[in-house]
Amino acid sequence: MSITTIAALTYCIVASIVVAFQLALALGVPWGEYSMGGRFPGKYPPRMRIVAVVNAVILAMTGLVVLSRAGLLLPRWPLSVPWLIWVVVAFSAVGFVMNLITPSRGERVRWAPATFAMLVTSLVIAIGPWTGSALDPTR
Repeated sequence: MSITTIAALTYCIVASIVVAFQLALALGVPWGEYSMGGRFPGKYPPRMRIVAVVNAVILAMTGLVVLSRAGLLLPRWPLSVPWLIWVVVAFSAVGFVMNLITPSRGERVRWAPATFAMLVTSLVIAIGPWTGSALDPTR
């Protein structure tokens, strides 16, 4: 298994955890103190639940970009939009910084390591060679 494949799978596992957390917030689980700087402790208000769903969708889409760039899904897509992986890297970098500077200690402790892992793995994928599908037996 290549380092790119390991990085892509790691990114997607971590992103899936964050997506599940965002969806839980959207469904009313009272974990608001661990998100958005702790400004909404307990259950999110209705408008923030919509934000949580949007966050989950964006994160799921970054996972698709990562899997595609790693050649694990939609292997020809990176050829048409090769810059998208850099959008994921930038998004991960911003997320990491935001989780480092949040006033919520609980958020910092839980999500800074997760977003750091997403940053490192997306960077590994971005700077690594794209050689087509990892599932291609001829490579």
